[in-house]
Amino acid sequence: MEITSKDRQLIALLGENARVPVATLAKRLGVSRTTAQARLERLERLGVITGYGVRLSEAYVSGLVRAHVLVTIAPKSLAQVTAAIGRVEAVTALHSVSGAFDLIAMVASPSIAELDRRIDEIGSIDGVERTQSSIILSTRIAR
Repeated sequence: MEITSKDRQLIALLGENARVPVATLAKRLGVSRTTAQARLERLERLGVITGYGVRLSEAYVSGLVRAHVLVTIAPKSLAQVTAAIGRVEAVTALHSVSGAFDLIAMVASPSIAELDRRIDEIGSIDGVERTQSSIILSTRIAR
């Protein structure tokens, strides 16, 4: 799949604001509206763009208590544990990693008490052997 410089520019513009009208995207890219629309449809068809999301405000996110929950799982339980962690509402992302832990769950809750319950919920999943949590105090760089 060939992604051009203009495609990368288009992706970057959508990353800033996915609700920008195609006419505005075209103007910022220096191409016609039809060309911008065709590029966008091609990126969707190729699976480069699979959807559009919501970027939460810093004011909202700063009101949440967030943590990285490092998870060690039992052998051959990855699929089961992944599915169970995916059902925990407070989990915003789950990463498979190398090293001493197998997974890192990103968890966000409105309070410490709720975060504590969600971490306990992850720890009680069948196949989870151990967890270690780090509460995020602040975000220094976000891109």
